[in-house]
Amino acid sequence: MKLRVHKPTTPSQRQLVSVVHDNIWKGRPFKGLVSGAVTSGSSGRSRGRVTVRHRGGGHKRLYRYIDFKRCSGEVEVVRLEYDPNRTCLIALVKDVSDGKHSYILAPDGVKTGDRLFSGESGSMSAGNAFPLRLIPPGIMVHNIELKIGKGGQIVRSAGASAQIMGRDGSYVLVRLPSSEVRKVHENCMATVGVVSNLEHKNRSIGKAGRSRWLGRRPHVRGVAMNPIDHPHGGGEGKTSGGRHPVSPWGWSTKGMKTRNKKKISSRFIISRRKGGRS
Repeated sequence: MKLRVHKPTTPSQRQLVSVVHDNIWKGRPFKGLVSGAVTSGSSGRSRGRVTVRHRGGGHKRLYRYIDFKRCSGEVEVVRLEYDPNRTCLIALVKDVSDGKHSYILAPDGVKTGDRLFSGESGSMSAGNAFPLRLIPPGIMVHNIELKIGKGGQIVRSAGASAQIMGRDGSYVLVRLPSSEVRKVHENCMATVGVVSNLEHKNRSIGKAGRSRWLGRRPHVRGVAMNPIDHPHGGGEGKTSGGRHPVSPWGWSTKGMKTRNKKKISSRFIISRRKGGRS
C-alpha cells in the first residue's frame, strides 16, 4: 500500500493523491454477502425534510454485510476487497470447519491465505479476536464491543487502533484514538492489530466532482449568505459573523458540549479526550 501522486495532465489530476493497494481483489464482491438496500439517494432527508445537510447524490453502492461479532472460530483469508461504504479494506474469509464465507474488517498486515482465530485460544497476532480480559496491556486493538455479544462498535475506521491500558475490577481500561480512556467489560470482544488502509488520511480528493461521487454536496459558509438565510449573513464587506459561531437555527456550535452526562455510557469514561476527568 502506497501513495500515488498523479501527473498534472488535467486540472483535476494536479492535486490528486490516491492510495494504491497491492494484491486487492479486482472483481465483484461475494454475491451472498451483499445487498442493494442501502442507496445514496436519500439526500440527507427523513420524511422529506433535510435532517443532514450537505448530503445527497453519489454513486450507487452495494452494501457488504460485515461480521463485527467474529462468530467463526478459525477462518482463512480468501482475499482482500475494497468497500465503498467504509474507509478501510475488508477481507473475505472462509470458516475452516464448515466452509461458510463472511466479511470482516481487514487488519493491517493480514494477507491472503492467513489463518485467523476468534475465541480464547491463539496467538496475539494481527487479526485474531479475543475477550478483552485475555489481551495483555500495551496491545493495540480495534473493532471493540461496548455490549457483550453485540459486535464491534468503535475503532473501525482506516488506520484506527486503541490501546489496552490495564484493569479495574471486571472492566478493562482502553485508550481510544481520541485519547479518551474508558472502561469496557472484560468479556467484550476486540480484534488485535490496527485497521487496514493507514494511508487513507494522506490522500487528496483532487476535485469537487469526486466529493459529489461520494455523496457530499457543497458546503456554503454562513458569512457568505444573506441575513434571512443564516445568523452570520449580511454586513458591509467581508465580515466574520459578528457573534459566536452558531448553526442556521441559532444553536451554539464549535465548542459547545453535547455529551449527556446522565447517560450510562458516560459513567465509564475515566479520562476525557480533552484531558479533563469525568
